[in-house]
This record gives sequence, structure tokens and C-alpha cells, in this order.
Amino acid sequence: MIAAFFDAIPAMILTTGILVGASAALLGSFLVLRGNAMLTDAISHSIVFGIVVVWLLTGRVAGPLQLLGAAATGVLTVVLSEALARSRLVKMDAAIGLVFPALFAMGVILIALNARDIHLHVETVLLGEIGFVWLHTVPILGHRVPVAVATLAAVLAVNLAFVLALWKELKLASFDPGLAAALGFLPGVLHYAVLTLTSVTAVAAFDAVGAILFIAFVIVPPATAYLLTRRLWLMVVLAVALSAAACVAGYALAVAWDVSIAGMMASMTGLWFAFALLLAPDRGLVAQALRARGRRRDHDCRALVAHLFTHQGNPEMAEENTLRALTDHLGWSEPRARAAILRAHDRALVERRAGLLTLRPKGIAEAEALFGPPR
Repeated sequence: MIAAFFDAIPAMILTTGILVGASAALLGSFLVLRGNAMLTDAISHSIVFGIVVVWLLTGRVAGPLQLLGAAATGVLTVVLSEALARSRLVKMDAAIGLVFPALFAMGVILIALNARDIHLHVETVLLGEIGFVWLHTVPILGHRVPVAVATLAAVLAVNLAFVLALWKELKLASFDPGLAAALGFLPGVLHYAVLTLTSVTAVAAFDAVGAILFIAFVIVPPATAYLLTRRLWLMVVLAVALSAAACVAGYALAVAWDVSIAGMMASMTGLWFAFALLLAPDRGLVAQALRARGRRRDHDCRALVAHLFTHQGNPEMAEENTLRALTDHLGWSEPRARAAILRAHDRALVERRAGLLTLRPKGIAEAEALFGPPR
């Protein structure tokens, strides 16, 4: 059964995608919370420079040295960006935009000058090809396992162990770096550790899925989960689950429509985010629109109570405490006036007597709380 699993091409493609998604989402959750998500984009491009430099020094295009070189370049990107931002000559977003294109460009130039005959192309780094991960295998415990699966499984194990071992510290550093520093948790060191692991995960994922899908996994599922919950542990779990769901749905649609597998997986993460942006129960656009409409209706209800309170018991009551007066004197449309009356009636604030709108005791008490007793 195990051999059949590793021999199944769809299983290996899905496993690779899920491993990348889980590894990226674990770290991406903390980057999103700290507002550093776009550092991932910078790292994923600039580490091309590290990959090329390691190849020039060692002649190797894969292996632990590549991971270390890429991780070092990712950290260098962050250090240079923050140093440039601290100079106060440019802001952080501009600093990132200055540093990573420079490192990426140097990497591309080095490839063009020194790696013309080597299988080391910018297109491979950026796009990858998850559909071919099953071709490159390595023997493990008597089974032929795709190199990407073995590498990414190890990266996921390291990322998971890091998050679980330092959960309390990461949580506090994400929400209150000042308090974390005061308690001796070294939030700066934790930040660089997360970014170093992000760099390692990125280079481990490049050959299989490329930078584009990696960036999608490290940012979009955590951002989606952030819209759905306020609990950190649930956010991390949801981010990993959404990544896995994007892999499964993206692969199925890619096969059905004969399109890019990695592209469709990335598109599905965007689709999940769009659904959450619209339908999240607390932060979604629909929920916000409903709350805004409720606030407008509450305001209209208070305005209606104030209007009736002003004229109740006065000679002009017969003219003012009517639906027509609300449309004529307050400038409301008839549907708006009827909605306000219905809301006030449901809240037992007003009632209709002989065609006139009058305040009930609860409505009078609310009006007096707002304006004081009548004089």
C-alpha cells in the first residue's frame, strides 16, 4: 500500500502541494499578524542571488548548502531593508522595493553570465512545475520517494517543531513585541528565525512549485483565516486547512480544464479569500454592510422617537406624527420612513392610534434619556 501511494502520480502532486501549503501557512500566519507578509515576496525573489552564489562556490544546485545560502540571503534582504528604513530616508515599503529587486537582478545577471549551460533558470525558480515532482526520486526505507516530498516533509517537521516549541513566545511577540522584549523573549530574534525558516521553506519549494505558488500559500490562507477568527491557534489551523483544500480543489480543476496545476492551486487560495472577504461572519463585507444598515436604522429609529417626542401632546401632533410628515419634513423616502416605523414598533417604542404615531412608555423613557423630560 505504501509503495502504491508513492507510485501514484496524483498522490505525489497533491502531497507536495499540501506539504508546501502547510509549511508556508504555519510561518505565514505570524508574518501576516506582524504586518510583514510582503517580506515573503522580497525573500522569494532575492534568494535567487543566494542560490546562484552557492552554485558558483560549490557547483551544487541542490542540497543543504543551497538551503543555507538561500536562508542567509533572505535574512540579508530583511537586514538591508530594515537598515535602509531606519535611516529615515525612505519608508519600509520603499526600502523593500529597493533591496529585493537589486539582489534579484544580481542573481539573474550571474545566471546569464555563468550558468548558460546549467539547468538553473529564472523561469524554474519563479514558476516551478509541480506536475513533474514524481520524476525525481530518492530511495527511503526501500521506497522510491520524490525528492520534493522528502525535502518538504522535513521542512514541515522543522517548522512545526519550531512553532510548537515557541508557541507562547511567538504569540506574544506577534501581538505585543514591547511586552515580549520586557519579558526577555527576544522578539527580534524570533522575527529573524521566522524569516530564516521562511527562506528555507521557499528554496525547498522552488523546484516543485515555484515562487508564485509559495507566495500565495504563505500569505493568502493566513490572511483568509484572519478574516474568519480572532483566535491564533484556530487561525493557524484554518490557514493550513485552507491551503490543503486549495491544493485538492486546484488539482481537480486543473486536470478537468487542462491548465497549470500550480496556477489553479494559487487561484483557489484567492477564491477562498474572496469568499471570506465577502461572507466572514464578523469582518466580511456582507456582515459590515448589515451592521452599517442596522446602525442607520437605529439612527432613523432614534430620529423618529425624537420627532414624535417633540410634537406629542402639542396642537400640531395631528399633522406631524404621521407617515407623510416624515417624508415631507424629514426628507425621508417612504420606504425609509416605513422601515423606521416598523423597527420602532418591533422595539415597542411606538404604536399607531387612529392613524397617528404615538410613543409608548418605553419610547417616552428612551426619548427622555436622550433629551431629558419635557418642559
